[in-house]
Amino acid sequence: MSDRGLRRLPVIGGRVQCMPDKAVPVDRCGLCVHSSLVVIGGRELTSPARAYCSRCRVTPGVDMAKAEAVVCDDARGEGFRSITSIIS
Repeated sequence: MSDRGLRRLPVIGGRVQCMPDKAVPVDRCGLCVHSSLVVIGGRELTSPARAYCSRCRVTPGVDMAKAEAVVCDDARGEGFRSITSIIS
């Protein structure tokens, strides 16, 4: 995927504005198929959601409460989509 579809969403008050009309708690991003990276301490870490991805598989432990931003690859404006619908 190209960087064209990536959005860097700042975490404000523990929430991320993933859709123009909807902010979600940042901990939900750890379970969202669109969450590709989490920024903590200025470093981009692979999202916990990608631990279930067949291409990525392994991710370091990520404390979502410390997230400064989330890099989202939702290019269609779908919003939160749980990984549980994919892995179940």
